[in-house]
Amino acid sequence: MNFKRTLKLIAVSLSAIACLALVAWFSTCSPGSAQTAFADSPVKTEIPADSIALLEGMQKANRAVSQSILPAVVTLDVIETRTVRSNPLDGFPWFFFGNPQDEKGKEQNGDSEEAPKREYKAEGLGSGVIIRKVGNTFYLLTNQHVAGAANEINVKLFDGREFTGKLIGGDERKDIALVSFESTDSTIPVASMGDSDSVQTGDIVFAVGSPLGYISSVTQGIVSAVGRSGGPNGNINDFIQTDAAINQGNSGGPLVNIYGQVVGINAWIASSTGGSQGLGFSIPINNVKKAIDDFISTGKIRYGWLGVSLLNADKDIFEALGLKNKNGALASQVFIGSPADKGGILPGDVVIALNGKEVKAVDQLVRDVGDLESGSKATFRVLRQGKEQNVTVLIEERNEQTVTDASKLWPGFMPIPLNKEVRDKLKISESVSGVVVSGVQPKSPAAVMGLQSGDVIVKVNDRDITGLKDFYARLTDGKAKEIWFDVVREGQTVSTMRYKR
Repeated sequence: MNFKRTLKLIAVSLSAIACLALVAWFSTCSPGSAQTAFADSPVKTEIPADSIALLEGMQKANRAVSQSILPAVVTLDVIETRTVRSNPLDGFPWFFFGNPQDEKGKEQNGDSEEAPKREYKAEGLGSGVIIRKVGNTFYLLTNQHVAGAANEINVKLFDGREFTGKLIGGDERKDIALVSFESTDSTIPVASMGDSDSVQTGDIVFAVGSPLGYISSVTQGIVSAVGRSGGPNGNINDFIQTDAAINQGNSGGPLVNIYGQVVGINAWIASSTGGSQGLGFSIPINNVKKAIDDFISTGKIRYGWLGVSLLNADKDIFEALGLKNKNGALASQVFIGSPADKGGILPGDVVIALNGKEVKAVDQLVRDVGDLESGSKATFRVLRQGKEQNVTVLIEERNEQTVTDASKLWPGFMPIPLNKEVRDKLKISESVSGVVVSGVQPKSPAAVMGLQSGDVIVKVNDRDITGLKDFYARLTDGKAKEIWFDVVREGQTVSTMRYKR
């Protein structure tokens, strides 16, 4: 028994020694050993003082810009009441099975005139910036797609106060709207508007607004480009492109320069995900300064009207007109009785300058004409048959009913040069010379004469034409009291009806 007890004691002793050895080993490797430095332990930094001073200066500047603009930026909660035709089958997943059809073959999708109507309220969120104060009325700019059709607008200030907003006016062509609210508080600030024409690529800018509902958010970036065209809904703006983060809810908020001045109104983003990818676009503030006065005085933008259908001429068209290395906007068609017609602008003229300002793109000319006052005179520099000349036009106010009346649009179609690509596509012989008819407007003179898209005009008033330059020369011959065309259609040559000018 003593021998067994002795062996047991030896085994226990060896186990204890082994455990102590393991503890000692783990102690030397443990993160909690003497070598551990905790987050709150003082650590000596080696950042140079001049670097700290530079960063502090940048931080101070960012704070100053943010503090100057944020009180003038608002959040807009908008409600739009919409009326739709209801469908008793709404809610059933016909998208999976295919819509049922009635005995007439029409889909029962709620679009029928017999379908009952119902109203629903659509809510939205956007931003705006206060840009003017008249008495107790504050005016703020935002996008038309934010507030342009709103029935109810709630304006929330930076400090949390809320006011009932009133829509003064909106314009889809420029995607801009003006909203007002009333307050006796004279301390509510008004943002300073800058000069967007002075903005250059590389400038530091700040985008301010309420992205995804996070009110009073500021992001910083640079101007990636200026003069960008395009955008949704066919608006006529050029845009300032920025990589400052812009998301849903930023629409209508300001783009601000380093001086705290508004140089743009954030409008849209290019994104494959729906979120910011560094491709944000703002409406230059100079594009909408005149609109503010128009909205306040009449509730709408009063556009100047020239009365031409403009085309961004490409290289092929310029060459067909006998022009090379030129910029400008092609007046492809002219409204009969319009300011352009009265002033002497002809189809085929290329507008290269307006009041001494060079024309670089169609949208630019459209904006510049739109900003002209009705009743004012404007001088257009045009290229006609390769020669420059000035034309003075008395501008009128744009009227939507007039500009959509194709019956006054002369000639009522777009002539296309007959190049190799067009010949191959339409299977037109090399022996045929002329221009191709494209985009015949309903009720226009071209439609009345019987022209069809795809026709090849080979003669004007019985005179052969070799291309686009000849076509416009014959078309604008002031001596002709009537115009008619000989066209090749499906291999046959036919003559159109005559049109009295």
